[in-house]
Amino acid sequence: MDLPSLLQYLITGLTVGATYGLTALGFTIIFNTTGIINFAQGEFVMLGGMMSVYFMRALGLPEPAAIALAVAGTTALGALVERLAIRPVRNCPAINLIIITIGVSILIRGAAMLVWGKDTFALPPFTGAAPLLFLGAAVMPQSLWVLAISLLILVGLKTFFSRSIHGKAMLACSFDPKAAALVGIGVDRMILLSFMISALVGAIGGAILAPITLTSFDVGVLLGLKGFAACILGGLGNPYGAAAGGLILGVLESLGAGLISSAYKDALAFVILLALLFVRPSGLFGQKDGKRV
Repeated sequence: MDLPSLLQYLITGLTVGATYGLTALGFTIIFNTTGIINFAQGEFVMLGGMMSVYFMRALGLPEPAAIALAVAGTTALGALVERLAIRPVRNCPAINLIIITIGVSILIRGAAMLVWGKDTFALPPFTGAAPLLFLGAAVMPQSLWVLAISLLILVGLKTFFSRSIHGKAMLACSFDPKAAALVGIGVDRMILLSFMISALVGAIGGAILAPITLTSFDVGVLLGLKGFAACILGGLGNPYGAAAGGLILGVLESLGAGLISSAYKDALAFVILLALLFVRPSGLFGQKDGKRV
């Protein structure tokens, strides 16, 4: 394989992998606060793209305003999911809550199909579609936007959890909700905030990816599954591992499509996940569980 082709696969993989990483971050944020896997996370990603297209076409808003409104709307929906679907049954076993999130995913996807139909849509690239040449490889300007925004989100979340009062309170809830409640932390508010942040991150990922891969009512299914695979690959509960897992998964998927066949591109993510679980169940960056005997 020549260098330009390798770079092309690498750039493509990093671009798509950044979105997988953002989706995985959404899974991680909710898991760390509640201990459940939110399988509606892929629908948050879908809504970020679909609502942006709708607000541009129906309301005639400029693209930045349409994306901002779509992200705000999806964040509000994340709050509604927590208040209406999760909070009333929060004391149920985790498996029950996971099944509820699957039901929420189906509901959102069905509603999106009824509102927007089954067609595919695309957002215009943020700064034009003319590719930039780098060592013989073509780099789309939108790819740079995806990578830059993903990095900003990761840095922003790092700052939020390490320096803000609310971020530290969310981390406290993830370690021991009962102890957090005893020192005056509103556990319910922290769980609500985790769903809102998760929806916000997912919506941004969907909006920045829509100019590259198109969007439709059902794209959230596969994006959610690959985001979950990236989350497990990096180590469940590790936000930086989730982001790294998304990038690794995207690059391996791109290389597999280029070197083997694009027909196996989507299956490759799950083959990698199964292979990893046999070798290292805790993920690449997860800590192995220890037991004192």
